[in-house]
Amino acid sequence: MIKKRLVSPLSLLIFLLKWLLIGGTVGLLSGTASALFLTALDWVTETRLQNSWLLWLLPIGGALVSYLYLKYGKEAGKGNNLIIEQIHSGDGAVPLRMAPLVLFGTLVTHLFGGSAGREGTAVQMGGSLAEWVGKPFKLKPLDRKIILMCGISSGFGAVFGTPLAGTLFGLEVLAIGLISYEALLPCFIASFVGHLVTTAWGIKHIHYAIGDVPPLQLLLTIKVIGASVLFGFAALLFIQLTRSLKRLFSKWIANPIVKSAVGGILIIALVYALGTRDYLGLGIPLIQQSFQETVSPAVFLLKTAFTALTLGTGFQGGEVTPLFVIGSTLGSALAGLLAVPVPLLAAIGFVSVFSGAAKTPIACFIMGIELFGSEGAIYLFMGCMIAFLCSGKLGIYESQKPIGESKVY
Repeated sequence: MIKKRLVSPLSLLIFLLKWLLIGGTVGLLSGTASALFLTALDWVTETRLQNSWLLWLLPIGGALVSYLYLKYGKEAGKGNNLIIEQIHSGDGAVPLRMAPLVLFGTLVTHLFGGSAGREGTAVQMGGSLAEWVGKPFKLKPLDRKIILMCGISSGFGAVFGTPLAGTLFGLEVLAIGLISYEALLPCFIASFVGHLVTTAWGIKHIHYAIGDVPPLQLLLTIKVIGASVLFGFAALLFIQLTRSLKRLFSKWIANPIVKSAVGGILIIALVYALGTRDYLGLGIPLIQQSFQETVSPAVFLLKTAFTALTLGTGFQGGEVTPLFVIGSTLGSALAGLLAVPVPLLAAIGFVSVFSGAAKTPIACFIMGIELFGSEGAIYLFMGCMIAFLCSGKLGIYESQKPIGESKVY
């Protein structure tokens, strides 16, 4: 932890002005990059939906992106893990080329039908832009770590329209069970500015209605606790399946270009074997459906399989939006079995599976408040905490430090 303490109003004012400038700049650039990304993502998604034949190009698209990363990516290929590593160790660099590479790679994934998310892209763009912003300031090692955390927060807050959750995510994702409060103000500035800038560019985020929340009752509480345990197991399944497929495909197919091409072929085969394209892309329609009616338990399993296969074979994209799909659809399915209001359990699952997979329960709880309101806060909190506890020791980010091993400062 930091031993130095701010002891005077003058030093506090200097600290505030410094991070208003640096964090605000990071938020400005990250928010603009996120707006560009979200606009392009909407376009490629609509293009894919209107041109079903594009799915057949998925193997070629995956191979192309893997080739670019192999030839030009170098350390950028580590993605979010590189940024987390640099915050912990600080003995390397986050290259600026990470931003255009992950932007292009993610858009290709979604254009041709891979099942992936968007947070990874926003976080990586935010981290690489933050590193670039910090270089002219010749920051001390501690301040460099803080500015990278600002990059994470601003990217996350901007892409989901949740500046408070973005703030906490940048603090909480580094180490399981530890939050670095020293970076709280800089991360909030970066996340809030990033959100404002993205909104100013005309980006509108999708909202989901949680409906009327029943008052706190013993029976309902027991049902939510039971469902939350299953949300934790769903997160554990996603983590283990994705990690296992990455390991197995890397062992079986050493060439990353061939590996992604094979992954694309397998996804096409799955689509035609199941006779549906519902599990391609972000999966937003599945989330919308899960808040309106009960869905089959098979939905969350199939989205898990499609996403793990996509990411396990080297395609670019994040995990978070697919985790939202997995959580909300599982919650919707359980709502029918447990006689719980569908929108309520879908909302709890939405944030709880993400909490278990990313090991960021506080950020996920705050996200639930920002997205669904405070009426269901007690249930959202229970879901995030229980899923976190039931999802095992590992998360989706391999560089995230386990409890007791963090040396961020």
